[in-house]
Amino acid sequence: MSDHLRILIAEDVDLVAEAFAALLATEPGFEVVGRVSRGDQVADAVARLRPDVAVLDVDMPGATGIEAAATITDCKILLLTALEGPGHMHKALAAGANGYILKSTTGARLVDAIRTVARGGTAIDPELAAEALRSGPCPLTDREIDILRLVGAGTSTEDIAASLYLSRGTVRNYLSNAMVKLDAQTRAEAFAKAERRGWL
Repeated sequence: MSDHLRILIAEDVDLVAEAFAALLATEPGFEVVGRVSRGDQVADAVARLRPDVAVLDVDMPGATGIEAAATITDCKILLLTALEGPGHMHKALAAGANGYILKSTTGARLVDAIRTVARGGTAIDPELAAEALRSGPCPLTDREIDILRLVGAGTSTEDIAASLYLSRGTVRNYLSNAMVKLDAQTRAEAFAKAERRGWL
């Protein structure tokens, strides 16, 4: 790892981006070489600016940080998020991210995470890692996930059945199974729990 690290910041909230840039500018050997505010600008910025590490917000317009991470192969990727569900972390790592930490982290931990991924290591927020171990893998089937997403959009059982070419009874069975797996009393509660854990 070079002593000089070139860093790209992707963050759509100007105040947050400026705070990150100011923090990193004080760290010896760090150079913020660019900032973008949309996920669909990341790949072009990486190709043009050639950073060593791209620090990406997960929730951005154009494309999420996770979607942007999947398009990058020539620099290390550290994702910052306010989303605490372990499912989001698994998706980020599967997309090629080298680190995934909460935005509520300290400045010192952010700097350490950047150095860790630059060296080829993996930086995971310890709270998220512990939650992932407690929760285990997603227990839902792909079809249960599809149905819960439609529930979250306010779709009726009849319309879910029509859109997925299933009978209403089959949809109710899938929902019942999902509710049992999530220890939820209602379909709305099942959706909320699955979304919070990052499984949708």
